[in-house]
Amino acid sequence: MNFRSPTFTRRACVAALLCALPVTQALAQSAWPTKQPIRLIVPAPAGGASDMIARTVAESIRHDLKQAVIVENKPGAGGIISVETMLGAPRDGYMLVLSPNSLVTENPYSYSFRYDPFKDLAPIAEVASVPLVLVADPKLPVKNVADVVAYVKAHPGKISYASYSPGTLSHIKGMQFNKAAGLDMEHVGYKGSPPALTDVMGGQIQFMFDGMGTALPLAKTGKIRPLAVTSAARSPFMPDVPTLAEAGYPNLTQIMGTSVWSTPDVPADIRNRMRQLLLKAVASAEVKSQLAALGMDAGNPAQTEAELQTMLKTENERTGKALKAMNYKP
Repeated sequence: MNFRSPTFTRRACVAALLCALPVTQALAQSAWPTKQPIRLIVPAPAGGASDMIARTVAESIRHDLKQAVIVENKPGAGGIISVETMLGAPRDGYMLVLSPNSLVTENPYSYSFRYDPFKDLAPIAEVASVPLVLVADPKLPVKNVADVVAYVKAHPGKISYASYSPGTLSHIKGMQFNKAAGLDMEHVGYKGSPPALTDVMGGQIQFMFDGMGTALPLAKTGKIRPLAVTSAARSPFMPDVPTLAEAGYPNLTQIMGTSVWSTPDVPADIRNRMRQLLLKAVASAEVKSQLAALGMDAGNPAQTEAELQTMLKTENERTGKALKAMNYKP
């Protein structure tokens, strides 16, 4: 009996390869992450609030995946350096950005981006939120917001306030406070909270609106004096510190969120898996406890991606209106 081997034409081979390609891609995506460490790029220096959030979240993901998760600090330029680092990398889910939401809600009004923050970036999940705290050099004779107003007016043209970066909520709150209270404090921008707080403690700068995470440990040791928080209610981490609304400035109420972003063209299954890892992290008692120790609240696991995107666009518009009302020039 004779057996004839099947004949494969070139067209049939090509067709077979094309049919197999989606399966190969799916297998590669489902294997994520196995080939290299995941990198969380943070547009802030080591020791800042964003850095502390990133390291807390990274440890949770590392535990779940049994995979290396590396936090890389690339501060400056309103997050541009961090984002462009991610945009220049393969879109395979191994490089993400963890940043305050100011990355898209505030920084576009202060920096010239070569990318569209709402088209070229896609938020995965919000992982933390925190109010800002108006803090002062503890050597100053001020105990509350009214004292600040009186002190600044008694020293016209001589008082400065710091921000952890120009154009961020830290800067905007100072501008809004200046306008609302009729003050003339001069803004001094820094690259992150640690160097700004160092100058507040040293007396080179008198005041600052800083995130609770970096302000809390210094306030506890008396190195800075907290005067008011920007949240709607008093913070459980500083229960004796009044809100700005209590001090007579309700329009300055606002909290700062921190989220994780990828590019929108990262495969959907990888984005979804990372989102589930992040939501599991912020829902865990361990992460909540670690963030609470830093004066922060964990993100809301029930928040959808669509809700987060809508919130970010709303905050962007709110910031634009606030800056326009103050004739802000970057």
